[in-house]
Amino acid sequence: MDNQLKRGMLDVCVLAAIRNEDSYGYKIQKDIKPYIKMSESTLYTILKRLEKSEMLTVKNVEHNGRLRKYYHINDCGKNRIEEFKEEWKELLSIYQFIAREESEEDE
Repeated sequence: MDNQLKRGMLDVCVLAAIRNEDSYGYKIQKDIKPYIKMSESTLYTILKRLEKSEMLTVKNVEHNGRLRKYYHINDCGKNRIEEFKEEWKELLSIYQFIAREESEEDE
């Protein structure tokens, strides 16, 4: 798969993991794990990129005497998810054209 395409998809996956509630790195990785294999270093790189792109905000909260970063999706991040859904429809159409059976091509 094209690296740029995959990178964009992973960004949206992380946004989707926090769209319903604020979350922290370990929980995000745990929530994504059944669907996508992603290393901890990849996750934190994505989180930093999304923060820099202003698609999420970060707040530090004390938990058991330690600071934990919680990530919150904002309107820009939510809009990116919706854009991705529209882009995916187009990609699906392209895939269906490419994957169609040879017998259909003869018609």
